[in-house]
Amino acid sequence: MLEIRPNCECCNGDLAPDAEAYICTFECTWCPSCVGRFPERACPNCGGDLQRRPTRPLAALRSSPASKHRVLSADCRDRFPVRG
Repeated sequence: MLEIRPNCECCNGDLAPDAEAYICTFECTWCPSCVGRFPERACPNCGGDLQRRPTRPLAALRSSPASKHRVLSADCRDRFPVRG
């Protein structure tokens, strides 16, 4: 079962369980804005393919809630700065 992590690992922005987010096979989690800055839209942690994270239906969230554990990639903001 997916953790449904609550934040983007790069910018630390909040990601609601039903928000658009992207994950790799290790469930590294990213917001659309950060994914747009990654070369070839690949996971900066493992190089894996990023896919849109599925949403968990509300009824299922009641019995299997999203994670509250925040994960950050220490140097992501330095490696992939916001442009403009």
